[in-house]
Amino acid sequence: MTFMRRMVAEALGSAMLLAIVVGSGIMGERLAAGNTAVALLANAIATGAGLLVLIHVFGPVSGAHFNPVVTLSEAWQRNLPRRWVVPYVTAQILGALAGVACAHAMFGEPVFMASTHARTGHAQWWSEGVATFGLIATIIACARSKPAAVAPSVALYITSAYWFTASTSFANPAVTLARALTNTFAGIRPADVPGFVLAQLAGMIAATLLFDWLYPRPDQRSEATADARL
Repeated sequence: MTFMRRMVAEALGSAMLLAIVVGSGIMGERLAAGNTAVALLANAIATGAGLLVLIHVFGPVSGAHFNPVVTLSEAWQRNLPRRWVVPYVTAQILGALAGVACAHAMFGEPVFMASTHARTGHAQWWSEGVATFGLIATIIACARSKPAAVAPSVALYITSAYWFTASTSFANPAVTLARALTNTFAGIRPADVPGFVLAQLAGMIAATLLFDWLYPRPDQRSEATADARL
């Protein structure tokens, strides 16, 4: 695939992902009549289902990262040229911002509005680290053992992580930045973004180190076997 096709796929996929996350959050909150659990359930199901489709649609073109920590992990593993990291991340962030604007337009909200939804503290940061660790672990483990399972496994993991983490599992710096510009159910205060992003980066580093070792590549396994025979 050409470089430009990859960039368009990452931007469009990120935009559609944020439209799903923010739009389903708005719809869920409006229909839940104040029941936060119902709103979160609607948001989680819509996000997981939409993510599954987006990975299948854009995966063959760009790898369907839609997430700077996924891109960084892939480059670290040498699955992606390092010179593509900045363009990928730029496309993801711009796409995510466009997705927020799209969702707002569908529900008659201002194009952008700074969130006042507080998400801070050690429990929230730890949750983001755990959520991101699990996401990267899922991608590496499935990609190296059963590639066909990547899309459903990632979608199911994100759906579950909405519920088992205190932060509702952003696990994505581009998503986090974009959600700072929506004062709706999915929002996060701009002041709380740095803590989330740092926790996400830490989770990515830990998962990439551990699961790159747990699931060695075929060439690495061959080398280890050869060494054992010496």
